[in-house]
Amino acid sequence: MTYLNDAARRGFLKTAAVLGGTAALGVPPLAAGADELPPSDIAVTTVKDTPSNSGAKLTVERRGPIVLFGLNRPDVQNRVDPDTFKELAEAYYNYDHDPSLRAAVLFGHGDNFSRGIDIDGFRSLGGKPPISEATAINPLATTPGPRLTKPLVVAVHGDTWNMGHELLLVADIRVASADTRFAQDENTHGRFPGGGSTVRFVREAGWGNAMRYILTGDHWSAEEAHRMGEVQIVAADAKAALETAIQLANKIANCAPLGIKTTLASAHLAIDPAEQEALFKLTAQYRELFQTHDFLEGRRAEIEGRRPVYEGK
Repeated sequence: MTYLNDAARRGFLKTAAVLGGTAALGVPPLAAGADELPPSDIAVTTVKDTPSNSGAKLTVERRGPIVLFGLNRPDVQNRVDPDTFKELAEAYYNYDHDPSLRAAVLFGHGDNFSRGIDIDGFRSLGGKPPISEATAINPLATTPGPRLTKPLVVAVHGDTWNMGHELLLVADIRVASADTRFAQDENTHGRFPGGGSTVRFVREAGWGNAMRYILTGDHWSAEEAHRMGEVQIVAADAKAALETAIQLANKIANCAPLGIKTTLASAHLAIDPAEQEALFKLTAQYRELFQTHDFLEGRRAEIEGRRPVYEGK
């Protein structure tokens, strides 16, 4: 773990171009000689020149008072494995505890934001989040413990499925590229949406809209997501989506930070009490489903490329 100085950031942007990340999306670096904030409490993962060997599943880049988090497993469509989940949880915690940072942006490197959970990686954990609450914030906010008290903006593009969609739903402001393909299709694979969409998707889109997609497994477009109210802005492409998210984060960062935190805390009082009981039960429900015949059948069918045969047991 190192802190991004000028040279490190230039290396990050060079590598990001290879990955299809921030540089490839056309997001400019800070001007030469621009002031850097001191590293404070937040550490970042330095992306190496050879992405496949870097081991950096999450990139972190400070830009003055904002920070960019990039899901960085483009070779597997940014599926979130336990290591990535843990790194993101720790990055959220560090961001929340760094007084020099005022807003954050989450995005995905490569062609997709995220196709969701790395199911084999999480299966070995029995569905339990692989984090320590003492130094982490659950990115899905589905367990008791600390949560983000600062703003999070998410920019999505390409495939944004399942856990990828649920990471979006946790955000305070959501931007989607016009090419985004959303899905919450766990039920077609013998699973269920265990990362919060059964609560947050219903809240954002309404019961009928959410059930229309959760129960059938059908995918939907950025335009449909905007119609349902779960994304606030549809941008022309991935480049524009990320640029828009960064612009929004910078606007937030220009506001009084205590006012922003108080605004979020007040707004959460309106929704948290009604939601937390349902959210906090998800881990146990997911763990129980992992043991069923239909879950195993769904996984076997995916691997074998055939239609699953479910028996309700």
